[in-house]
Amino acid sequence: MSIVVTGATGSLGRFVVEGLLEKVPAEQITAVARSREKAAAFAARGVRIAIADYNDPETFDGLFAAGDKVLLISGTEFDKGRVGQHKIVLDAARAAGVALFAYTSALGALTATLADDHRGTEAAILESGLPYVFLRNNWYNENYTERLAPVLETSTVTQAAGEGRVASASRADYAAAAVAVLTGEGHENTAYELSGDTAWGFAELAAELSRQTGGEIVYRPVSVDAFSDILTGHAGLPAPIAALLTGMESAIEKGELAGADGELGRLIGRPTTPIADSIALALKE
Repeated sequence: MSIVVTGATGSLGRFVVEGLLEKVPAEQITAVARSREKAAAFAARGVRIAIADYNDPETFDGLFAAGDKVLLISGTEFDKGRVGQHKIVLDAARAAGVALFAYTSALGALTATLADDHRGTEAAILESGLPYVFLRNNWYNENYTERLAPVLETSTVTQAAGEGRVASASRADYAAAAVAVLTGEGHENTAYELSGDTAWGFAELAAELSRQTGGEIVYRPVSVDAFSDILTGHAGLPAPIAALLTGMESAIEKGELAGADGELGRLIGRPTTPIADSIALALKE
């Protein structure tokens, strides 16, 4: 039996593998990656490495075995049909008869377009008949703390979310939830709605940045159209990606990411990481 993590060298996957290494022997972990070079550090620690691509079904042939526990970390290639990509992994897992198929999904309350691929994938997993766990993750702290440069340059937090609030948590928190599911018992056929312990608004984010930097940073709410123009113009994002992100702004304004029911903290057995802590870490880097 192996615990198999797809997307293992990505931003979330690395935290999952690191967490698993604290819980189980390295030889019981399989890290799935596109590049052996990127996975070399895990290989050096005794983790089994499998090279596979969500776009190539043949690369998953024989990758899974009966009894494996699998974590499918959702793909990030929004223009390549993510549900189809995820089904490639799912079909291989079903053929092998894995014991558990966990998937990083989106909050059940989310109505933005970004949720569509997750809903499609969840439906396919249910249809497969495999024992499943849906890890329905809220937004990451790092979605904001990893792009602080323009905020600090302009002394402005610019969003199109109005007075909406976000109960975010760190990647490490969500990874710890995946580790708990993959190494624990009794999680089969469960959907976990995972959010940070505390919801915050963008005026509070600006205030916290001001406190930690010693400068005056303000929140400037803008329209969805203006925000889209910023993403496609200044940030240079493709229009489809900008549309997904602006849709999330509307979802935040409607309160769809504000729920903080404590389920993530209960699952990982500790408080979640406050946005202030993630800001402090980002400012040190």
